[in-house]
Amino acid sequence: MEKPNPTQFVLTLKCPDRLGVMARYSGCLHQHGAFITEVSHYGDPDTKAFFSRTEFDDRHMECTFEQFLTDFAELAHELDMEYQLRPVQQKPKLMLAVSRDDHCLNMLLTKWRSGALPVEIVGVLSNHDDLRPLVEWYGIPYHHLPISKETKPQQEEQILALLQQTQADYLILARYMQILSDSLCEKLEGRAINIHHSFLPSFKGAKPYHQAHKRGVKVIGATAHFVTADLDEGPIICQEVKSVDHRATVSRYVHIGHDIEAITLADAVRLVAEQRVVLNEGRTVIL
Repeated sequence: MEKPNPTQFVLTLKCPDRLGVMARYSGCLHQHGAFITEVSHYGDPDTKAFFSRTEFDDRHMECTFEQFLTDFAELAHELDMEYQLRPVQQKPKLMLAVSRDDHCLNMLLTKWRSGALPVEIVGVLSNHDDLRPLVEWYGIPYHHLPISKETKPQQEEQILALLQQTQADYLILARYMQILSDSLCEKLEGRAINIHHSFLPSFKGAKPYHQAHKRGVKVIGATAHFVTADLDEGPIICQEVKSVDHRATVSRYVHIGHDIEAITLADAVRLVAEQRVVLNEGRTVIL
């Protein structure tokens, strides 16, 4: 009998590509009565890996979700598969990290409150106290974690403890103007997302928009990526660009750049929250 209010699930997987992989996992879904509503898949000819994302509901399922989890785990082990499987209403938990700029934070909080971001924001951490009023207005816990060159190891231990305490799935660097240590990057591999101003050519340092203006760039861009020990070189999730011309002032560059950064980071967070992003060695597959 069909359930009147079925529960929606999302399954994202990665495994070595071989003949019949899709038939095996889709067959498992069929045998348990899973009703597929959306599917996307990709086989990478270079890495020989297979990727898939499937949404399904339990309108015809007679077993419990726990039993399905157990049975699917057996198949995953047989196929050497990495996967995420959860009810859609079980939203990923985010810890946001900021410094003083609020444009990315504002975008994430606004989209979260409106329901456009399918996430649970469990807190905001910062090395400054400037944005506390904004965050607490949204009813979200604010954690002031000051940092200096001497206290960096202790402060990063506080960050890890906070992530564990809140059971945060991801750390989102929403213009957090501190470089994470190699050790912290390794511990958060695949779980930390950063936003970076990207230009052609790329400008590093404290005033990238001033450098871009001086060189007369024609495109302003931003890149959202996973954090790695290689600064601003982690696997890319998404990118956005906007054209500018000789009439744009430095302040206009900054304003345009801030808009692009905020939009790009919010898009990256949504893609990750919907389990559409899978690491593929140094790249990502977006399903």
